[in-house]
Amino acid sequence: MKRVLLSTSGGDCPGLNAVIRGVVKRAAQDGDWEVLGSVQAYNGILWEPTEIMVLNEDSVKGIHYRGGTILETTNKGGPFAWPVFNKREGKWEYVDRSEEMIRKLQYMGVDAVISIGGDGSQRISKRLSDMGLDIIGVPKTIDNDLSATDFTFGFQTAVHIATDAVDKLITTAQSHNRTFILEVMGRDTGWIALHTAIAGGADVCLIPEIPYDINKVLEKLRTKYNSKNRGSAIIVVAEGAKPKDGAVHSAVASEVGYENVRLGGICYDLSNQLKAAGFVPDIRETVLGHIQRGGVPIAYDRVLATQFGVKAFECVLEGKFGHMVSYRHPDIIAVPLEEAVGQMKFIDPESDIMDTARGCGISFGD
Repeated sequence: MKRVLLSTSGGDCPGLNAVIRGVVKRAAQDGDWEVLGSVQAYNGILWEPTEIMVLNEDSVKGIHYRGGTILETTNKGGPFAWPVFNKREGKWEYVDRSEEMIRKLQYMGVDAVISIGGDGSQRISKRLSDMGLDIIGVPKTIDNDLSATDFTFGFQTAVHIATDAVDKLITTAQSHNRTFILEVMGRDTGWIALHTAIAGGADVCLIPEIPYDINKVLEKLRTKYNSKNRGSAIIVVAEGAKPKDGAVHSAVASEVGYENVRLGGICYDLSNQLKAAGFVPDIRETVLGHIQRGGVPIAYDRVLATQFGVKAFECVLEGKFGHMVSYRHPDIIAVPLEEAVGQMKFIDPESDIMDTARGCGISFGD
């Protein structure tokens, strides 16, 4: 009996359970494989005692419509930066346990690993692959910012949730003659904000790829109100958006093992900037936050996630290690991990979807 081990790492994402189920269901067709799951990414392997789940058709029954991941996940630490508290120095230090982890996998009789995660997770996959681990990557991020795949599962669900929020804010905005600023996720790219703005009929969309001019934003908003300041407007802003000659609103994270700065709060900065620039109508701010990445995945993401899971196991059968599965319309393929993490997928200001947005009158503050 051969063994494949699954790991879900990084932030949670609608569709993770559908990937797990896809792998298990496909492995069951072959009949000669046992599927294991490591709890909380690679922590389950590195902890003493280990926390490993046996995954079979009974244990994954009905999980495809559940949000989150039955394996749990983490975006802290990892095999190359395992946090250890130095009592003598009174501070946290980080040690490399990657070789130890590979030895433990060999001892457990694991023949291959399938790592489900975003950019940071797949960079770890690439390093482990370079060390000789037989590994397959599955792209996961609601930000849709991996250039090697047309779409990542979870993205469409996040857009659906954000669009539903816009639909609800519009009615309140119109009732109170207000401008609402909805802040959505998008650290380095504005895919969620852009798709939400188009789907929700927003007036302004601010994204990391286009630093905004507050006067241009103000110019657009004033067209939405009459001389008596009656009217309404909706602004969708990605958390990583920033003004021209300004900086991203961020704070250093205090959590042990968390490498990224914490973003969030640009909507309040923008509100203050508009008021300082002389905008009179009432402004209200809404931060959607983690609501975007929780809950039930929509059908599109369940299908895509299942396709990724089945394809990942077939890559294991083919011995196509050091690759990440990818959606290149209309096919599910595999690309080298080096290509998968080589470049982030940014929004091209001259792309068709941007032409669509501008054609609908959406301002990007430029």
